[in-house]
Formats: sequence, structure tokens, C-alpha cells
Amino acid sequence: MRFLFRLILRITVVCVMLAVIGAALVLSALWHFGRGLPDYEQLADYQPPVLTRVHAGDGRVLAEFASERRLFVPVEAMPRLAVRTFLSAEDKSFYSHPGVSLPDIARAAVQNLMQRATGAARRPVGASTITQQVAKNFLLTNEVTLERKAKEAILALRIERALPKDRILELYLNEIYLGVGAYGVAAAALNYFNKSLDELTIAEAAFLAALPKAPNNYHPQRYPEAARDRRNWVLGRMLEDGVINDGQYQQARAEPLVTRFRGETDAVRADYFAEEVRRELLARYGENGLYRGGLSVRTTLDPRLQGIADRALTRGLIAYDRRHGWRGAISRLDTAASDWPVRLSLVPKPPGFPSGWYGAVVLQLSPAGAEIGFADASRGFIPFGEIQWARQRRDEQKLGPPLKSPAEALSVGDVIAVEPLESSPEGRRFFALRQIPNIGGGLVALDPHTGRVLAMSGGWSFELSQFNRATQALRQPGSSFKPFVYLAALENGFTPASLVLDAPIVIDQGPGQGKWKPANYSRNFFGPSPLRVGVEQSRNLMTVRLAQHIGVDKVVDVAHRFDISDNLPSLLSTALGASETTLLRLTTAYAELVNGGYKITPTLIDRVQDRSGKTIYRHDPRLCESCRTEHWPAEPAVLPPALPETRERVVDAATAYQMVSMLQGVVDRGTGRRIKDLNKPLAGKTGTTNSSFDTWFVGFAPDLAVGVFVGFDNPRTLGPNETGASVAVPIFREFMADALRNKPAIPFRQPPGVRLVRVNAQTGLPAQPGERDSIWEAFKPGTENLVARPVLDGGTGQAPAMVIPATDQGGGLY
Repeated sequence: MRFLFRLILRITVVCVMLAVIGAALVLSALWHFGRGLPDYEQLADYQPPVLTRVHAGDGRVLAEFASERRLFVPVEAMPRLAVRTFLSAEDKSFYSHPGVSLPDIARAAVQNLMQRATGAARRPVGASTITQQVAKNFLLTNEVTLERKAKEAILALRIERALPKDRILELYLNEIYLGVGAYGVAAAALNYFNKSLDELTIAEAAFLAALPKAPNNYHPQRYPEAARDRRNWVLGRMLEDGVINDGQYQQARAEPLVTRFRGETDAVRADYFAEEVRRELLARYGENGLYRGGLSVRTTLDPRLQGIADRALTRGLIAYDRRHGWRGAISRLDTAASDWPVRLSLVPKPPGFPSGWYGAVVLQLSPAGAEIGFADASRGFIPFGEIQWARQRRDEQKLGPPLKSPAEALSVGDVIAVEPLESSPEGRRFFALRQIPNIGGGLVALDPHTGRVLAMSGGWSFELSQFNRATQALRQPGSSFKPFVYLAALENGFTPASLVLDAPIVIDQGPGQGKWKPANYSRNFFGPSPLRVGVEQSRNLMTVRLAQHIGVDKVVDVAHRFDISDNLPSLLSTALGASETTLLRLTTAYAELVNGGYKITPTLIDRVQDRSGKTIYRHDPRLCESCRTEHWPAEPAVLPPALPETRERVVDAATAYQMVSMLQGVVDRGTGRRIKDLNKPLAGKTGTTNSSFDTWFVGFAPDLAVGVFVGFDNPRTLGPNETGASVAVPIFREFMADALRNKPAIPFRQPPGVRLVRVNAQTGLPAQPGERDSIWEAFKPGTENLVARPVLDGGTGQAPAMVIPATDQGGGLY
């Protein structure tokens, strides 16, 4: 008995000593590994990097900017299915353990010992809880060492004491990387299935929960069997944990693993617009705010108008390029070799190659056309009629003689771009010869009342050049600046019927500067003509005389009020558009004419919200409490709420309307008359600079302002006889034709006080009864006396001038 007592005593002492030693070792380990650990309390206020999403005006996604493509979703907003699926796959005892799971650690230790005993070269089995994964992902590295595991466990215990379970789970589900660039479960649901979390099926949720351990090993397209097996394993865990029943399990197992990646979804494409938005957001919120701030941006983009803008500009650039000949094949192949289809498939497509075009090689030539082959060994035919445009291109954008046969443009072995023709004879595929234009251009459309940019196309292809010709190209506007010279005249006592002499003029520019002799584009002179005709026919000599008489400083003042350019010199050449501006600024200035003379600020962004949904920017800051209603009465008698008018006035409404009326004459009778057949109230002005370096048309309907610019990025001539009327007007016309299709023909809005008098359109004199060439001219009260009209001959003004014989032919902008 005494022996037994002593034995028990000894065992007890040994156990106590071992316990003390073990406790000392544990405390020592905690002290050793716990030194210098990262501050886990920062997780309480941690906000993960979240992508900034940019939406078009209709809500569709336009662009996303992120350092990590993550969507943050609060855990309470996550569907229970998604949460419980991840718990079954990763940590079923999450809500019961203190941060580490001793049973899982024991199980992993046994499995690792068995692997070592059998010599299996496998990665050690882990037993990390969700809390431990949070500690590793946020505070530690990914190295596989005992020291890191010890630190991970210590941090997990500390995190559990500092944060509630739901917060830990929220951090985990929004932080984990799940492949294909997706961080967090919400981003993964979109990237893999194009669904929100609450739209996922059981099988889809199980697949996402299968990814955290090794997302690249379970890519559904590269490793479909491994991905399906791992998903089914998760489904088994869900069945075991009671998350789903047997029927749901069987149905989910049978469901095919079908992904729909984000690139396959319906998204808005407007690369130049999106890049302009990115630059503005970067300037406003910095890199951290843009790429990590989780902003939600609603832009002004109208996808329908953007599509029209891209098509119109593309077709316009192609039309110009075809008028100026063929620049040659993309490459050459030996078609005698039987493997020519393989060789053709290896020829890289040049940047900016459109999706609807194909690369082809010329196999045979005949008088009727060219036999071509494709990389899949199929064949097609280009009729000679689709090759005839490909004349030899010479210097100064001039052309060689007309083609007599396809062999004058193409050779067997040429690799070329082709586009299918819409109608082909049965059994044959016909194509048209194409080439990527080397000319640049831009188109911008905006709401003239608010400044909201509805569409913006900055060139042929964003892939080819990210330079935005709508916002970044500083170019001379030429005659598209003239309306602001005439506007200054209307502000200083002139009327649209006032007469100005259209005759040669010489301007003495001062000592050592020589004499400037501007000329009309036609090189003809037409004598005394009304201001209206000067605008409609783009008369240079009348414009210079007018600017000389009223003073260039007044013209510069108007240009500054309309924000056309920052530093306009007080020179007469400014009146002919010699100072540089951008397409967006000039289009905005035209919009301020048609909106009645109000200042607007062009904007691409309507609203910005932060990651919590709080609005931090609005383009229109006006408050409208009566607008905050869920339903608007259907009765027509109920008027919408009146918003306060906060826009600054840059010109009085009557003067603005007179200018609009004159610009409408440009479309009806002048240099923009190609647009007249649309039969809609439209107005605008062409612009062409010296030697046809730049071509413009800027105009508007009552509720839509549009500007078009076409020119080479490195300024050079567009060629003989190319003007704003031949290059830019067709693009404007095509855009307006589609944009206003099925829209009512709304007339330009006439402000109160303007008096309309019927006059002859060419002379400005009162129209006779039955006179055909008559119009309603707009006058301010008291200025409609058309009996005594002196002719401005340039005899007075700020600079000396003299009339010279009509035989002198000067140069200048037109």
C-alpha cells in the first residue's frame, strides 16, 4: 500500500514537473514568437483595396480601375448560402473555436507524419482556420515554416479576442484571391459567372469555395476535371455539414461547370472616353483613391450615341483615306509553298486592325479581280471594283493615274486586309480591299444645356494611338472660329443684314513685319455683302475687315468669354482662326450659342460615390427637394419642379439667337449644305486651315452639339481640294442622321424680343412679295431699318487698310 502511494506521488510530481516545464516551454515559445508581431488591432479599421467601377449613363459597366480587382460586400449583405459554403470548405468550426482548432491540428500532424513515413513527396497538410488565414494574408508572409505557423496561431488567438467573428469572416471573404484577377468572393462571382453573389447556384458557390487553396490549379478551362472534382468535394462537405440535402447534392453534382467570364458580357466600349474619365479621377482623387478607393462613378456617356460616333468617324476616315490611294501590303508570303495558310496565320496583325476585317494573301490575279486565301485555307474573291480606289499614292496626298487592272495595285503573295461584302453570289465569298487610315480625327457630342459629354471618339483606334484628338490635339480652328468674330460685331451695333465690302485688302503689320494679304478660298471677290453671307460662304476678306473695324480686342474678349483659347494674340489673323484650341473647347463654345448664351462646363462625370455609397461629387450641385419622389404623376398638367438658374450668361439671348440663325444658313445655303437633306433644324460652321492642314465642322441641333476634327497628328496637308466641307461635314452628317432618326424636328428656340423680318438671303434687303430666295432675318428691337445701310469698306478701324485691285491673289486661312 505504501509502495502504491509512493508510486502515485512520484507520478504526480513528474506530471507536475512536466506540466511546469511544458508551460514554461509554451510561455517561452509565446514570448519568442510573439515578439515584434504586426499590430493586429489595425484590422478593426482595415479597408481593403477595392476596384473603382465606371458606369455609362445607362448603368452598364464602362471601365474598372484597380490594383486588386475586388468588390467589398459586408458580411451581413452576403447570402447565407455563400457564407456557409465557404465555412464547410475552409473552417466548419469557425464560430466555436478560439482562433485555432486543436482537433484539426492533431489530424494534420498525423497525416504529415504518415506522409513522411511513406516517403510521399507532398506539400505538408495544413490546419489553418479562417482566422489564421486572415492573420497570414493581412499580417504575415506565405513562407511554409514552423515559425510562421507559430506566429500565425498567436496572431489568430489575439485577433479572436479583439474582433467579433463576423468581422473576421468579412475580412476573409473580401480579401482572398480566387484566381482570374478576382480578390474576394463578390469579384470572383462576377469574373467566373457574371453573377452577383445572390444569383449563384449551389454548384457555382461550391466551385468558388473550392478555390482558396490553389485557384490556378482549378482553373475551369485549363483543368476542368480537377476543378469539377474539387467542387464536388466541397459539395460533399456541405452535405455532411447539413448545408444542403441529398437531393440538392445530387442536382449540384450533375450540374456542368460552365463559366461566363466578364469579357464575354455586354459592356460598353468607349476607350477614349474611359481614359479621359480615368485621368480626371486620378487628378481629383489620386492613385490611392482611383485604384484602391472603391469609387462608383456614373458618367454622362450615352452608349447609343457613342456607337454612332465611332461608326461615323471610322467611315469618314476610311472615305478620306481611300480618296488618297494605296500605301501597300501589310507583308508578303511565298504562296508557292503548300503551307501558306500556316505562314499567313503567323503574320501579326497591325495595331488598330478592326474586328470585322480579316488578313488574307493574294493567290491569283485576273482582270476581274483578285483570288485570295485565308489562314483556314478557305478562299475568297475581291472584284476589281473594290480595288479601283487603290491608286498609287504620291507626295502631298496626290494620286497616280486610275487603275486599269488589279495587278497595278496588288501582287501575288501580298498580305492584305479585307472586309466581307454584305451581298455575294451564291457559292462565292466576295470581299473588299481595306487599309488602316493613317489620318487622325475626333468627334465629340454634348448636351448644350448641361455640358454633359454624351459621346467622344478620339481617333481610329485606342490600340493604335491613345492620343485623344478630341481633348488633347491643339489645332488651328480656321473658319470655324469666324462665328465669334461676327458675334462680336453683333454685340457692337451690327446686324445680320449689315453690309461689309468683300474685296482685296492689305494689312500693314508694322515695321519689319511686311504686309499681310488675306484672300477668299475661291480667290474671287463679291463686293458689298451682308454679314449673313459672310458667315454662310465663309468669306475671309469680310471677316478681316469686320475684325479690323470693331477691334481685335473685342474678338479676343468674346473668345475668352467662351473659353475657346487661353492666350489669343491681338492680331487680325486671329479672326481667321490662327490660334490653337481643342475640339472639345470649340464644341462647348458652339453649345453656348444654341443654349441661349449660358456658360457651361463640359463634363464626363455626373456623380461619384465612395465605397460606402456616399456621394462625394456631383456635376450639377443644385438642390431639388421636390425631385426626391418615388413616383411622378402621369397627368400632363403636373409640371416638373423648377430648378434655379445658376449658369453664368456669356452673351445675351438675342445676340446668340442671331448667330444661331446665321449658322443655320451655313447648312441651308452655305459651305455645310451637304447636311441640308436631313430635313432637321441644324446649324454649324466648316473650318479649314492653310494648305488644308486641319479640317473641321462644328454644329448643333437645338438639344445636341457636335464637333468633328480631321487632320494628321504631325500636321501636313490633307491634299488638294480637301476642306472641312469634304472631310468633316460627311462625318457630322452621318452622326446627326443616326442620332436624330425618329426624333421630331424641333426648331431653334427664339427668345422674347427678337423681331423677324423677311429679307432677301443674298442682299439682306426687304423681300418682295413672292420672292423665292427669302428668309426670316432676326433683328433686335430698333435695328430692323433696312433702308439706309452703309457699307463697311475698311476705311476706318484699328489698323490701316487699303483697297487693292482684284488681280492680287493673297493667301490665308479659309
